[in-house]
Amino acid sequence: MEILKAIFFGIIEGITEWLPVSSTGHMILLDEFIHLDVTSEFYKLFEVVIQLGAILAVVIMYFKTIFPFGFGKSKQDTKDTFNLWGKIIVACLPAAVIGILFDDWLDAHLYTPLVVALMLIIYGIIFIVIETIGLGKNTTDDINKITYKQALGVGAFQLLSLIPGTSRSGATIIGGLILGLKRSVAAEFTFFLAIPVMAGASLLKLLKYIMDVGFVFKASELVILGVGSLVAFIISVLVIKFLISYIRKHDFKVFGYYRIILGILVILYFMMIK
Repeated sequence: MEILKAIFFGIIEGITEWLPVSSTGHMILLDEFIHLDVTSEFYKLFEVVIQLGAILAVVIMYFKTIFPFGFGKSKQDTKDTFNLWGKIIVACLPAAVIGILFDDWLDAHLYTPLVVALMLIIYGIIFIVIETIGLGKNTTDDINKITYKQALGVGAFQLLSLIPGTSRSGATIIGGLILGLKRSVAAEFTFFLAIPVMAGASLLKLLKYIMDVGFVFKASELVILGVGSLVAFIISVLVIKFLISYIRKHDFKVFGYYRIILGILVILYFMMIK
């Protein structure tokens, strides 16, 4: 039964990590209905570490783009790749600093269903408004044309995702659109930002777990981690392909409507159970 639960968590992680609908918010809500029979310390580790499966999907799918050598790359291509990583690092700095400083406070005060629901609704409305009025010139049509100023701006928007329910991909895509990135470029840059951000978050949670519990895992816990990560990887590959194909012909309004509906349902649900 716990393996089946881990599979379901992996599916939800793989879908919601890349779509702008908040993976953290969905995981918090999922835990209300399908609770893993593990310690609270291990669950906090689990919900972050399975993101490594999602990260691996990006690394494999975009390996040629993010790896600076080989694949017939010229010196200019290699230079462009290092330059891209420079922008990724710049964009990650704001959230990395604030996240490390306030991680415990955020966990204690903001990881609630009400906060998740409100952020789902608020950013759903923002998506609809941005797409309706066409905010942003969308002139940056290539990942290598992103400027350091735009990268830092996207990183500033990524700070918003520290509030659960916001969505890391949602916040960075919104920032990218406002700062002039085309939808496909904003989405790809969001994928690349996930590599250091999610790897860092997983490492931080692992270190905290080791400090609190020690490097001790039951065989069942290792299986749950492995299954959840594997499923998140497989689903992520499918979802990333879908999203890139989808946004070539459509805007993000549908995700805005989904967020609003889900947020309202969450509020109604928790009002009823109280």
